[in-house]
Amino acid sequence: MFNLLERINSRPKPFEYYTASELWADEHTSKQMLKYHLKEDVDLSSRNIKFIDRSVDWIVSHFKIKEGTKIADFGCGPGLYTSRLARTQADVTGIDFSENSIEYAKDKAAKEDLSIKYVHQNYLEYETDDNYDLIIMIMCDFCALSSDQRKRMLDKFHRFLKPDGAVLLDAYTLNAFVKREEGASYGVNFLDGFWSPNKYYGFMNTFVYDTEKVILDKYTLIESKRTRTVYNWLQYFTPESLKKEFTDYGFAVDDLYSDVAGTPFSIDSDEMAIIARRQ
Repeated sequence: MFNLLERINSRPKPFEYYTASELWADEHTSKQMLKYHLKEDVDLSSRNIKFIDRSVDWIVSHFKIKEGTKIADFGCGPGLYTSRLARTQADVTGIDFSENSIEYAKDKAAKEDLSIKYVHQNYLEYETDDNYDLIIMIMCDFCALSSDQRKRMLDKFHRFLKPDGAVLLDAYTLNAFVKREEGASYGVNFLDGFWSPNKYYGFMNTFVYDTEKVILDKYTLIESKRTRTVYNWLQYFTPESLKKEFTDYGFAVDDLYSDVAGTPFSIDSDEMAIIARRQ
């Protein structure tokens, strides 16, 4: 028991483990994530519905979205952005790791007679011969990736964009980082059964990596027939560090905002959004 508790409370190196499939590909947890995606009044898996409407209106206006504009949404979830963008007659592709979310998005598109290409795949593995006018990655997905994974994504973005095509994504700021604290918690069926339909004991350890500006929420889940650990990493950025990631990969940064709805940037914001163009 002591050795198990030692493993539960151990601190890994930043981004040492990658367990996205436990969240997005597991049959039970992916259904839970879809449920939270569809809660219209909260900011959990997706933004609240009022924000999404405001965000899409701004994206359409700012990027002059029109019929034929080619857009890719990396981490599209159940199509909350893709469906709205497709109503402008844009040519939209959505990529997501969750089969449940993709199937929901496909059904929604079919009911609305929207022509949207959906791809069920980990976007780290996604390849295409298409070239896009705009790539979006929303809900701070970029922060969940290690430095090497972010480099892979920026390489893909640069290859997939048309000349002068743009990337829009959001990220957490150091203002949000300083609000996080280390801690540990425990519960039976932790998070109201989020992790399994069966009885389990859940442990959550939050680790703060001050030098790297990384937060880890580590979940250890013990069921009668299996024990697993899920690592939820988040990288936090300064405006300068986020810009540098893009300029190092051949992008020119247009501007920073406080969110993907075009709110002017503030140093007091917990998030920021960047627009970068392929050079």
